[in-house]
Amino acid sequence: MNQSNQNMTSLQNIIRNRRAVKKGYTDKEVTTDVVKELLSDASWAPTHGMREPWRFVFVHQDRLPHFAKKVAQTYPEILHENREAYLNEPNAILVAIMDEPQQQKQYDENFGAIASLIQNFWLLAWEKGLGVVWKTNPHIYDDSVAEIVGIKDHERIIGFIHLGYFDEEPEIKERTDINHLFSVY
Repeated sequence: MNQSNQNMTSLQNIIRNRRAVKKGYTDKEVTTDVVKELLSDASWAPTHGMREPWRFVFVHQDRLPHFAKKVAQTYPEILHENREAYLNEPNAILVAIMDEPQQQKQYDENFGAIASLIQNFWLLAWEKGLGVVWKTNPHIYDDSVAEIVGIKDHERIIGFIHLGYFDEEPEIKERTDINHLFSVY
């Protein structure tokens, strides 16, 4: 069932119009205050047992070149220049870190909680014109990157969230009709 934009709530509009902004960032600064404000609201995501299994490391544009160089150096030398340029594309990076419990059930609950928080953050950012994309490149699994970011015991990096303001919205990509993905038992 397709609704016209006129009949949708503002939340429905934000959900349907949100895009992954992967490039084309402007020079506008992504401030620490904006990121903290968005995280403050996004943290109202569901969290089993109120564990709040997340923390974040913000890499401001002033520190991004240094950070990008360090992370790029964890790749084979032939990729250093490419990875450094790639990590310098956004205006800032938010590293999402999750508490990693031993029990599979709690791990799944924690991942669901931080994924929900990231989605909340993304929707709130979109509403403010801030582009977001959640990246899970190989470096998030690298022990050297964990050390660079300051990962503690029982934590893991869930993703690098690239941030930046943009002028041109990415193209809308249609979704599969839910009727093709839904059944009744």
